[in-house]
Amino acid sequence: MATSSEVLFGVSEKILARNRRRRRLKDQIAARTISLGGISVIGAVSLIFFYLLYEVMPLFVPASIEQRAVLNQFSLSGALHVEVEEQSRVGLAIDGQRGPLFFDARTGAALAEPAPLTFAAPITAFAKDAPSTRAFALGFADGSVQLFKHDYHVALEGKDKIVTPRLKAASDEPIPVLPGKAIRQLAFRESDDGIKLIVLDDDGRLYLKEFEKVTSFLSDEVELSELDTRELPTPSGNVNQILLSLDQRWLFLVEDQHKIETYDMRKPAAKMRLSLLDAVAQDVNITRVEFLLGGFSLLVGDDQGHISQWFMARDEKGNDYLAQVRTLTLEPGVAITTIQAEHRRKGFIAGDAQGNIGIYNTTAEREVMTESIGSAPVEWIAMTPRADMVAFKLRDAVPVSYSVHNEHPEVSLSSLWKEVWYERYQEPDYVWQSSSANNDNEPKFSLMPLTFGTLKAAFYAMLVAVPLAICGAIFAAYFMAPGLRTYVKPTIELMEALPTVILGFLAGLWLAPLMEANLAGVTAILVLTPTLILLTAIGWSRLPLNIRLLVPTGWVPVLLVPVVVFSGAVSMSLSEPLELWLFNGDMRHWLTHDMGIDFDQRNSMVVGLAMGFAVIPTIFSIAEDAIFAVPKSLTQGSLALGATPWQTLVRVVLPTASPGIFSALMMGLGRAVGETMIVLMATGNTPIMDMNIFEGLRTLSANIAVEMPEAEVGSSHFRILFLSGLVLFIFTFIVNTTAESVRQRLRAKYGSL
Repeated sequence: MATSSEVLFGVSEKILARNRRRRRLKDQIAARTISLGGISVIGAVSLIFFYLLYEVMPLFVPASIEQRAVLNQFSLSGALHVEVEEQSRVGLAIDGQRGPLFFDARTGAALAEPAPLTFAAPITAFAKDAPSTRAFALGFADGSVQLFKHDYHVALEGKDKIVTPRLKAASDEPIPVLPGKAIRQLAFRESDDGIKLIVLDDDGRLYLKEFEKVTSFLSDEVELSELDTRELPTPSGNVNQILLSLDQRWLFLVEDQHKIETYDMRKPAAKMRLSLLDAVAQDVNITRVEFLLGGFSLLVGDDQGHISQWFMARDEKGNDYLAQVRTLTLEPGVAITTIQAEHRRKGFIAGDAQGNIGIYNTTAEREVMTESIGSAPVEWIAMTPRADMVAFKLRDAVPVSYSVHNEHPEVSLSSLWKEVWYERYQEPDYVWQSSSANNDNEPKFSLMPLTFGTLKAAFYAMLVAVPLAICGAIFAAYFMAPGLRTYVKPTIELMEALPTVILGFLAGLWLAPLMEANLAGVTAILVLTPTLILLTAIGWSRLPLNIRLLVPTGWVPVLLVPVVVFSGAVSMSLSEPLELWLFNGDMRHWLTHDMGIDFDQRNSMVVGLAMGFAVIPTIFSIAEDAIFAVPKSLTQGSLALGATPWQTLVRVVLPTASPGIFSALMMGLGRAVGETMIVLMATGNTPIMDMNIFEGLRTLSANIAVEMPEAEVGSSHFRILFLSGLVLFIFTFIVNTTAESVRQRLRAKYGSL
């Protein structure tokens, strides 16, 4: 007897059951495959996020110190200065009586070589040059000065390093500076051409002595030739310390324990005195002043636990003044006893009268760490050039060395996102400058100019792309003839296949020079093209109906093609006459000098046009599909109820398609934000914060592409570039999440139409 399935479908129930099992199996396989693919995508994105986070997290790991050794054999008690060489094997101590002495930095034992020096007169003053020169000077009670340099020879013996110290004097005998007068304070700087000494005698008088370096023709040895000795203006008070900037221009005198007087060494003696100001309050005393790396900024410690940074700046009138930039605090109310600046970074270590030490970075304006290493005052701090080992000496105690782990002190939320007052800048600013020819340069890692440039490029690109893409999508999906649409839509979508490197190449090497040479013509296009299109539309509407019917419905836009071409040709041909007539022959010069608007050849306008061209296909394709997918029953019902086509478009079609249109905009924005090659090749890659459309920019993505190949692996620069990628990732995630949330709300709101 035939089953019902055989009667209805001509297939047995057994075959139908087998087919149902196969379909069920296929559905399960498809569902699991799709789920696995989705999970894989989520996993891949998560792995990218966690890898970026893995590279970025070390930037925010706090510093730490770990005790390394106790220098039991260190016998000096009154060292004027102590430092340790790069290998952490040999240290140099300047004793107040015996002068320079070398010691083993691992045990504190004195080294036999080089042999200790003997001097004819007691040491009364000490001064050091920049850490990189390894030079220092000793002043004596007989008015003479001796200059020294220390160096280290490193040799390998098996697996061990042998460091041999060397000490060399600039001359066989001390240099007579103030014969018969003791030198109470001393400052000196050495340059490629000569040496400058500034000394203070017991009577409170300042003297400048200059020497020229002369190379011997026969032996190539450098000898010092005295140039000049002159007295400087008398200080205003009792001088406690004198410091000469590395460029030998600024002389700073610490007076009466709370004032700093500034001399401009480039001016004549009568005009040399620049200013005298209170560096601390009247009831506060200065306890220690040191130069920060670079010899430009002063670190002023006081008896209230504050360390303030000062450097020379200029006011609005162009006058030089000593500016207090920032203040850091170790332990409130406890006097700072010593300050040691790092040799290769804008950081320093300070110690106070209660055995507290603190590690700081001035650029990041942060306290990296603080630690209590005892209860007695810290007498001196010695640090290696790498800042990975530091030794502390407390009063009535033996020195103790520590290993320091402080990889990225110059990075903080403040230095990344807030204005920073950098050295030699007149005010706080946002600056990205990751490299310099000078190792003393202050690192400038502000992400604000790059983030601003990213948003600026995206803004101008969207300003070009959104009107054209959305309006084009509306017309193509709703008004355009199907036959014409089959040509237009694939052509626009084919634009997306153009490599962005080609677009960037054309924008940088062809479009940018063309726009610069024909700036008036390009401006005229923006005015003439919409005007001619509007006049053409008005003229077309006034033609007789029988003429307008000659063009099939939906093919009218073809008539605008020659109008746009004609407008461009006329505008470019009128470029030179317009410049002669309106801008005295040079519109760029008029913008710069008359309007005060800076102009760069590779600017935001070029980026906007090129990147807008690249973004248009993305927005157009998604928006056009969304509009075209609106059910015909909705539009036909609206038209049947008496609504005009435009009313139907505005009241029915666009609200229904709004989720897709919004998604198109977000996809276009994401494409614009993440674009690399166009902004890399079509801008000057200048990290500035200015909305001027005629100036360049630098985006986060372009910055990564430019600087990642040159970044040292594991450095702050390297990790900040990964942080830039993480910022882009988070920004894209937020935009996409917001877009999806809005899209779902729009779908729920208009889905019932």
